[in-house]
Amino acid sequence: MAGLPLFNRRPGWMRGATALTTRWLESTLEVARWENMRRAGRRWGWWGAGAGAALGLLVFAPAAWLAQGVAALSDGKLLLADASGTIWQGDAVAVLTGGRGSRDARALPGRLNWSMRVAGGGLRLSLQQDCCLPVPLVVQVNPRWSGMQVQLNTQADAGATSELGHWPAAWLGGLGTPWNTLQLSGVLRLAAQDLRFEWVQGRLRLSGRAEISLDNAASRLTTLERLGSYRLNVDSDADGQVQLRLGTLDGALQLSGTGGVTPTGMRFRGEARASDADRGALDNLLNIIGRREGDRSVISIG
Repeated sequence: MAGLPLFNRRPGWMRGATALTTRWLESTLEVARWENMRRAGRRWGWWGAGAGAALGLLVFAPAAWLAQGVAALSDGKLLLADASGTIWQGDAVAVLTGGRGSRDARALPGRLNWSMRVAGGGLRLSLQQDCCLPVPLVVQVNPRWSGMQVQLNTQADAGATSELGHWPAAWLGGLGTPWNTLQLSGVLRLAAQDLRFEWVQGRLRLSGRAEISLDNAASRLTTLERLGSYRLNVDSDADGQVQLRLGTLDGALQLSGTGGVTPTGMRFRGEARASDADRGALDNLLNIIGRREGDRSVISIG
């Protein structure tokens, strides 16, 4: 019977109040840890589901959202009508209007196609339209610490002087007065070289250069079959401020002027004149273009 004392010996966790309390606390902590892990797993599950839903919403965001953003940024003057697809790849009808509440509207033929992706530290937008952008126009948008940079070029000739696009001058009639009165015809062309716009602390800065041409312009307000061809040069000065210079390439209607874009807005001063032989045919048009002073019409913006 010498071994009986071994069976009578109690385990350590059963001896004393302290041992029982310690064992109970360890069991309670295990339960608490398991509950915390279960709750954390549930929270991560909800976060994962939310992140997945947000990512799916971003990837498949409808093109109508992009159309709404363009309309807001342009104050309703440029619309992407009948937009289809997503914000990343889609198409729409490009429409110019006189703004909210205006009844003037003019659409380009065909549909404007776009594709957008993340590239170069920003967004790379490619635009193509059979009538006006036969070579895709590439718009690179990069955020900056205090603003944003936008660069324009084509896929064919990045970094070289090239035509970015051309549009019928009649499209401007959608903007309302005075374009709907002038009823212009001809072709608008945009050419550029290393054109970059930067918004720094709310101020616009330009690098590179651009040329906006109006070729073989005509108007229903005159009996002349052709008014002429004109060019607006857009350059930058040493401070990056936008400078404008308007000149006449040829034609009966002579246009000239200079101006620029400052932090307070655009300023332009110019004039329109008619050749002696065509003054009678252009008299009505000169009255509409600007403020009449003798045989010239003064153009003032800003």
